Amino acid sequence: MSPLNSALFTNGSNDNIVHPDYFFISGLVGIPHTNYYYIFLGFVYAVTVLGNTFIMFMIYTDHCLHSPKYIVVFNLALSDLCGSTALVPQLIDTFLFKLHLISFEACLTSMFFVIGFLTMQSYSLAALSYDRCIAICFPLRYNEIVTSKSMLVIIAILWSIAGLAFLIAVIFINTLSFCKSTVIKSYFCEHGPVLRLACNDNTPSSVIHWTHPIMIFWFPALFIICTYICIGRALLKIAAASERLKAMKTCTSHLILVSVFYLPLCFGVALGPIIHQNAKILNMSLSTVLPPMLNPIIYSLKTEEFTESIKKLYRRKKMDMIVTNK
Repeated sequence: MSPLNSALFTNGSNDNIVHPDYFFISGLVGIPHTNYYYIFLGFVYAVTVLGNTFIMFMIYTDHCLHSPKYIVVFNLALSDLCGSTALVPQLIDTFLFKLHLISFEACLTSMFFVIGFLTMQSYSLAALSYDRCIAICFPLRYNEIVTSKSMLVIIAILWSIAGLAFLIAVIFINTLSFCKSTVIKSYFCEHGPVLRLACNDNTPSSVIHWTHPIMIFWFPALFIICTYICIGRALLKIAAASERLKAMKTCTSHLILVSVFYLPLCFGVALGPIIHQNAKILNMSLSTVLPPMLNPIIYSLKTEEFTESIKKLYRRKKMDMIVTNK
């Protein structure tokens, strides 16, 4: 039985709305040995869980890290962990264990959480750029402008925007009829591929589909670019080269995070029209699962406060072992 015929159709709450019982997620079609790729994703997920859990544990337990900047880092680690948990186990179920069918309700739920957490990763990087911009451009007023309370308010607003935007998107998808193919040409219930399967007027959903990339990527990316233009101008005003270098070092980890997150996505968008569908899906899947794994590694190695916190934890554990052995 073909994927198209294996998904039964049922009427929604409105007699004119037809919803499938199941969608078929096609993923990477025609590529041999793709099982090894999904085993690799399982390894990536394990590292992601350990790394981001460690980051959150360190920030929670070390009072030296209870600052506005590390509130955002904690939020980024939480978004990375939740986003990977919403996506990777589903990928392994779907492709490694050949469970390609997903119910209509589960598809919408997956769409909401995966893209919602991806949005929060992007917003968290923008919030970190705001923190770095204020710290370098207004160093004497930093503690006055950027407080833990104000940063928590900013994060709460960003969560609300992301949640509301994708709740609206899912609600509009629920109003569409799917009376033709039920094969989703992607690696999860992505909004665009699902939208293209609709057979009734999908104008509102199409508008949402075209505005979402602006909300998720381009607006935060533009904000980050603007903050670094301000940072660059502020650095040029610093006379001492050593002070300028010291200020630049505080941005190193953030710039690496931004590059890891945005560059593969920009590459995929730029080459989207000319590369094969499988290459596009492979690039997008790696773009969503690798940054959450790399973020905690980058912060652990490239941030002095965090490196010092790890050393303190190691020394404390070593002393506890010495005392216990005595």
